[in-house]
Amino acid sequence: MNISDIVNLADHPITDQTFIEKCKETLDKTGALVLDQFLTNDAVEYIRKEGSDNKHLAFYCHEEHNVYLMTPDTSYPEGHAMRTSVTSSKGCIQDDQIPDGSPLHTLYDDHDFRKFLATVLGEEALYDYADSLSSINLHYADEGQELGWHFDNSSFATTLLIQQPNGGGEFEYVENMRDADKGEMNYDGVKEVLDGNTPVKHLKADEGTLVLFRGRNAIHRVTPTIGDKTRMLVVLAYNSEPGIAISEKASMTFYGRVGEITTPA
Repeated sequence: MNISDIVNLADHPITDQTFIEKCKETLDKTGALVLDQFLTNDAVEYIRKEGSDNKHLAFYCHEEHNVYLMTPDTSYPEGHAMRTSVTSSKGCIQDDQIPDGSPLHTLYDDHDFRKFLATVLGEEALYDYADSLSSINLHYADEGQELGWHFDNSSFATTLLIQQPNGGGEFEYVENMRDADKGEMNYDGVKEVLDGNTPVKHLKADEGTLVLFRGRNAIHRVTPTIGDKTRMLVVLAYNSEPGIAISEKASMTFYGRVGEITTPA
């Protein structure tokens, strides 16, 4: 497959400056860009089959964590946002388990696609992860699995929905819930979200949808999968600087192993 077989370029002309500027404006304004039917139907089916064929390789993790993805600070009282646990559980196959001929590798490495992402995200350039596991991940959420409320450590996330479950698996978020750069954690506001007292937004995505999401200051979650149809989601992970690798601790937590590190030339 080449890029025209993978991306619906008629509806999403990723080299067109007007289209790029419109996408950037949407992301800057709302913190989320949703491009429906970004992938062609053939590409979705191809990736879905790959995912099903390789699901037996997935590493499954189950975590109890707070929304800040930090070690709970026991100086705060019980029930405080910093000490409130949520659950996240999923399966994952990593970059080196994605077949060499996969359209995911073609898309991830494509110059025009990477330039499109960089411009929309306001980055000078985007780089692969330096470790062999993190650049492309395919996530599986079986019945009852979910991602609990959290903030991302990275400034942006790029995802592709490959298979929608029968029920659940809904992406919910509340934007501008904290200002991480200023160290403003908004504990009271976060606790209101955790207690179900704050209206949330729902990000609707069909199979083949590309989503760019700024989750560093927007609290978000994915609700538990309902039914026996697995939710499949691809995460395309890039960095704004070369030579960055996931930490060994995080690698063991999310992947159950540590990958090889490539030093930038």
